[in-house]
Amino acid sequence: MQEKIKEIASRVRELRELCGIASDEMAALLGLSADTYRKYENAEEDFPASILFGIAQNLKVDMTVLLTGEDPRMHVFTVTRKDKGVSVDRRRDYKYQSLAANFVHKKAEPFVVKVDPKPEGSKPSMNSHPGQEFDYVLDGTLKVIIHGNEIILEEGDSIFFDSGYAHGMQAVGAKPARFLAVIL
Repeated sequence: MQEKIKEIASRVRELRELCGIASDEMAALLGLSADTYRKYENAEEDFPASILFGIAQNLKVDMTVLLTGEDPRMHVFTVTRKDKGVSVDRRRDYKYQSLAANFVHKKAEPFVVKVDPKPEGSKPSMNSHPGQEFDYVLDGTLKVIIHGNEIILEEGDSIFFDSGYAHGMQAVGAKPARFLAVIL
C-alpha cells in the first residue's frame, strides 16, 4: 500500500509542476494548509479520494491518471464488472472502488464505498471537498454526519448534499455498510 501511495504522490507532484502550479497554490485551491498538502505529496499521509478528485480537477486531468498513470480510453461507454473496479484505498475508514475509471472526460466520479464498523462511541473521520455528493446505501446501515446533523440511512436510502460541508460516514451495527457514492 505504501508503494502505491508513493507512486500516486509522485504523479501528483510531477503533473502539478508541469502545470506550473506551486504546492502552496495547490493547497489553497484545495482549502488545505500548505503543511497538510506537502504531507500528501511527500507520501507521508494517504490522499483522501476527495482530495485526489480536487487535484485532478485543478490539474484538468482525469482522476484515473493520478491513480494509475494511464489516460482513460473509453468515449462512448465503459463497463465495470462486479468487484472489478479500480481499487482506491484512499482513507483508512473507507475502501473505494472506482466504477468509471476508463471513461474520458467524466463529469462525476462514481464509486462503491465500503465502511467497516468501528467500536461503539468512535467518531468517523470528517472531510470536505468542492462540489456535491450523492450516496445510495447498497448494504447495511450507514450513519452520515454532515454540518452537525446525524442521518441514519438503511439499504435503499440515499442522500444528496453539498460536499463543501464537513461530512463523514460510519457503519452502524456489526456489519459493514456499502454505498454508491457519486462525487460531482
